[in-house]
Amino acid sequence: MPDISGLVEHFPYFGLFVLLVLGGIGFPFPEGITLMLCGFLMSHDIIRPLYALIVVFTGMLTGDLLIFFLGRKYGHKVVTLKIFHRILSPRRLASLENTFNRRKIFYILFGRYLGSSVFLVAGILRIPYLRFLGLDIVSSFLAIGLFVGAGYLGGKSVQVLKRDIARIEHWGILLAVVLLAAYLLFRYFKARRATFMPESTAGRHRNSPPV
Repeated sequence: MPDISGLVEHFPYFGLFVLLVLGGIGFPFPEGITLMLCGFLMSHDIIRPLYALIVVFTGMLTGDLLIFFLGRKYGHKVVTLKIFHRILSPRRLASLENTFNRRKIFYILFGRYLGSSVFLVAGILRIPYLRFLGLDIVSSFLAIGLFVGAGYLGGKSVQVLKRDIARIEHWGILLAVVLLAAYLLFRYFKARRATFMPESTAGRHRNSPPV
């Protein structure tokens, strides 16, 4: 597999799109982390917010629809294909089927947090295409708002922290200079006092009356 980090670094929009599509069809690229990365890049003005949001939204829908249509095409045969075993095992398919029909809306809206297998099951059970698309669009907006927003706020916090650290360093340097100057002045006046003390003491002894 090509170096994804290098792809995102040199082609951020395309890299984010690829990560979301691959993550949507079962590759180990967590969608939430990719969306947070998008927000982080936005906070540092590496990518433009409007273009980035369009790209990630398109990437999410593409990955979701690909896995959904694969489920519709192969049906229950999908669990016999080795390539899908790590996404959906026969046991997990049976488990999801028992609850999916009763909670279709819940699973489609929040299923992305459970993995690609949920959308694959939606295809296997032949959920109406337009219904799936509408719910998936709402789900995508919710995920983008949550994770991209978190990444953006995190990136801004890092920038503020860097500025605060720089400000603290400047004040720290200034304080160190002041303390050093105060210490040197203290040593200087202490040395002068020690120099003049014997002379003044001797003068007092010479001027004192004899007993």
